[in-house]
Amino acid sequence: MSGHQDGRLRARWRRATRLLAAAAAMCTGGVMLTAALTAGPAAAGVGTAERAALAAPAVTSVTTGGAHTCAISADGRLSCWGSNYGGQLGDGTTTNRSAPERVGTATWTAVDAGTGHTCAVRTGGTLWCWGSNFRGQLGDGTTTSRSAPVQVGTATDWATVDAGPLHTCGVRTDGTLWCWGFNRTTQLGVGSSPYVATTPLQVGTATNWASVSTGYAHTCGIRTDGTLWCWGLSSDGQVGIGTLGAQATPAQVGTATDWTGVTAGYVHTCGTRSGSLWCWGENGYGQLGVSGSFQTAPVQVGTTATWSRVAASGDTSCASRTDGSLWCWGKNSMGQVGDGTTSHRSAPTRVGTATTWTGGLAVTDHACAIRTDGGLWCWGDNSGGQLGDGTTVQRPTPAQVTMPS
Repeated sequence: MSGHQDGRLRARWRRATRLLAAAAAMCTGGVMLTAALTAGPAAAGVGTAERAALAAPAVTSVTTGGAHTCAISADGRLSCWGSNYGGQLGDGTTTNRSAPERVGTATWTAVDAGTGHTCAVRTGGTLWCWGSNFRGQLGDGTTTSRSAPVQVGTATDWATVDAGPLHTCGVRTDGTLWCWGFNRTTQLGVGSSPYVATTPLQVGTATNWASVSTGYAHTCGIRTDGTLWCWGLSSDGQVGIGTLGAQATPAQVGTATDWTGVTAGYVHTCGTRSGSLWCWGENGYGQLGVSGSFQTAPVQVGTTATWSRVAASGDTSCASRTDGSLWCWGKNSMGQVGDGTTSHRSAPTRVGTATTWTGGLAVTDHACAIRTDGGLWCWGDNSGGQLGDGTTVQRPTPAQVTMPS
């Protein structure tokens, strides 16, 4: 941690995070042993569970929350599992699930998980959220938590959504950007007021937003012209504009016009530019992938120019390359780096030897990634059953998740 920070503010944040984790750990639910560990193609003599994993529907999208996971299958079905203290699994209960369970009967096109809530876009463009809502992060006009999906407004043109710990943002098909929830540190991008927004507010007037990513108290987005913009608290430089403090509205990060991806972690950010990888913000666990202290502007991670996607949340980062290899670094106390240890890593560390990591990727205190065949694999913290293997046993290396057929 950096000495310049407001210690009392950060202490409150850390306490809040620990309380959420403790609440997740105390929740209990049924344990259903349905997952399987598979390391390669089907072979003669494999077990029933392994065959079920291989025959499971392909996964096209995955997201990791504070202690829960959700994934969309190729047929549009949404499944969630793990901790459910706030109703974030969307099954109408607050019971933990250690194996994937389908959310209703609708079909979905996008999903993202916050610390204790989840939001997703249905086929047809409507937006729905569920789970914890004490800061209005569900966007339904209330601060009431929901254990089943509730629609956010009446718009039918939502394209993507991204859920942070206490705020949420989404992009519509007309290129407009909207945010709602907690705004204590101007993370909504609309100035310092309101303190809490219980319904979506448009961020500026730009109509060329392509994507958005929400951190703990900051937000970043990419426009269709390849420019990168960030706003909110920059206690450790996580906004990336070279200064510390707060940025109340979107500010451009540098002058580059070739940004292709961005991801906001707890107090750090990473992005890709034409195959190169860049990170900035807090670096106490090595989550920037470089040595040294916090960085207030993007710094390149190594010289490799074949990075295809990056994901970060909490204090851990993961990224895949065009050769299908997967790499993680940063905080590793729960084995979320996936290298078989619990040692923190300050440089990208390869996860196994597979070269088929070409699908989605997500990481918090646990991580999940999709392989070429649509198989979903998870590792790291499992206190709420978020690895989906029917147990609550922590795993420092990837294991395949059996999705419901």
